[in-house]
Amino acid sequence: MVRPFRLLSLGHSYTVAANRALAHAVQREFGDRWRVEVASPWQTAAGRDLRATRLTVGPDEPVTVHGIATYNRRQIHTFVYGRALKGLLARAWDLVHCWEEPYILAGAQVAHWTPAGTPLVYRTAQSLNKKYPLPFRWAEGYSVRRAAGWICPGRTVEANLLGRPYYADRPHARVPLGVDCDRFRPDPAARLDTLRRLGWSPAGPPVVGFLGRFVPEKGLHGLTAALDRVKTPWRALLVGAGRLERPLRAWAARHPDAVRVCSDVTHAGVPAYLAAMDAMACPSRTTRHWKEQFGRMLVEAFAAGVPVVGSDSGEIPHVVGATGVVVPEADVNAWADALGAVLDDPARRLRYAAEGRERALAEYAWPVVARQHCAFFDRVRETNEGGRG
Repeated sequence: MVRPFRLLSLGHSYTVAANRALAHAVQREFGDRWRVEVASPWQTAAGRDLRATRLTVGPDEPVTVHGIATYNRRQIHTFVYGRALKGLLARAWDLVHCWEEPYILAGAQVAHWTPAGTPLVYRTAQSLNKKYPLPFRWAEGYSVRRAAGWICPGRTVEANLLGRPYYADRPHARVPLGVDCDRFRPDPAARLDTLRRLGWSPAGPPVVGFLGRFVPEKGLHGLTAALDRVKTPWRALLVGAGRLERPLRAWAARHPDAVRVCSDVTHAGVPAYLAAMDAMACPSRTTRHWKEQFGRMLVEAFAAGVPVVGSDSGEIPHVVGATGVVVPEADVNAWADALGAVLDDPARRLRYAAEGRERALAEYAWPVVARQHCAFFDRVRETNEGGRG
């Protein structure tokens, strides 16, 4: 019997079990060919808009999880792993999958510590062509030259990276983020329970939801301005955390019966809140330093059977496609019209819900995404370009 290939997947977000879903899916779907282990920080520090997390490992996880000490945790660009990662990388892996950007110090650290004969694949989501200062410009060049290949989540990132030095010289694959279609699904019981916990009647106006960071680039100011112009009765459910929480709560105070701001929802609780939404808004705004790289909340909404209204920032139009509504990101009146039209048309919402669920199962379910990753891993492993520089 041929032994399975050994895959090490590592990333700073792996402290949260839900973020290890790709590793779980590869092991469950392709365990006869790949044996997966995961490396994660023991903990992450709170950032400007992110909570601190500690590594938790469930008793039924299908992969081995290695906790690694990290340093300078408050700065994602300059945090580094402890030397335990060097020893782990030195083992006989058939491929190392690095969910760290090539331009951050941790990404270059992985490139330096991965043995020359081991293929190294980065997952990267750089959607803007930035000129990084030293040492990050050096780190990116070093990491990509060392890499055997790279994976990106969508067309926006792919087009950007193919124009940057060294990326076009390496094999790459465009693979979307995945979603757990068992956790995220139409759930009438969860909807009723969540509405009641929020103090809302199930018979009330339709609920427009937002899920994500409360930061300017997510377009929340435009969303609230648009809702103020929508004539159709509505309720708004804003789920997330970040530095805009105070102004959002001030806006909510003007609509005490119609708005709920929920900043304490855990990863595990997100599906129940998504189930309470009749439509989800993704109003991201492109800035000088950022534009939407993919939009995980979009595919979660698809899986949950929630219609989507999204802006035309970055990758959003490509993800939404015909399974929702795309609106110019800075046009508040267009946003108000689009939201009003969706809220006014239950049949349209039902159609988008069914089409979104179908797309989630066909394109974004973790087994589908795992299959695409494994196909690329096989391609890279067979050519084994990991040692070139």
